[in-house]
Amino acid sequence: MISFEGLTKRFGDLLAVDGLELRVEGELFIFLGPNGAGKTTTIRMATGLLRPTAGRVLVDGIDVWQEPERAKRIFTLVPEEIHLFEKLTGWEFLEFVGALYGLEPSYARNRSKMLLELFDLEDRAGDLVQSYSQGMKRKIALSAALLPEPRVLFLDEPTIGLDPKSARTLKDLLRGLVDEKGVTIFMSTHILEIAENMCDRVGIIHRGRLVALGSMGELRGQSRAGDKSLEDIFLELTGGPEYEEVRKFLAS
Repeated sequence: MISFEGLTKRFGDLLAVDGLELRVEGELFIFLGPNGAGKTTTIRMATGLLRPTAGRVLVDGIDVWQEPERAKRIFTLVPEEIHLFEKLTGWEFLEFVGALYGLEPSYARNRSKMLLELFDLEDRAGDLVQSYSQGMKRKIALSAALLPEPRVLFLDEPTIGLDPKSARTLKDLLRGLVDEKGVTIFMSTHILEIAENMCDRVGIIHRGRLVALGSMGELRGQSRAGDKSLEDIFLELTGGPEYEEVRKFLAS
């Protein structure tokens, strides 16, 4: 379970996240917003990478900033920008992660093997990570995040660089982790079709404030959108005058 309590972040005069109040538990939660809306800032604060200006984040009742080591035993993160130990092989990197989490070596090896096979990396597991494509680096990062069987998983734009097969594998896997294992997943994405097809609930952040929250049915009811798509609802809530300018340009 993740609880955001008055979470706020200022960068000088910029209010990047404004008093976020949100509870996410046992679901696949999709966090949406335009560029610069506060999505990544929120995830970085929730995972101990960026100190909040005010408020707090609890993971399974543990304050991420008061007890970071305990909290980080519960969750894992795949950030938008992947930074790996590139002088290690894929196998060595997963061995390192397993040791970091105190996993029993034979269990870690077996689970690593399954994850490498799942993401079609088994043939390249002995190669240095620096030789991997961006998509392969994301897949090894996803494998590392899934290795310790986290109860909470934070994903920031996890499908970037993935080929269609791997993206579908990831979508099916995340849905299964929630439905069969009870994992809580907090995920940001710009791909609204993925969000609409995968989510239990959606939160839309705009200019640092949560402007919509609910299932697809609830969002349609809140916006009186009928059978509109998530894209239509998203643009209705965040489009503003920019889309009017596009319309005027095309009409000129």
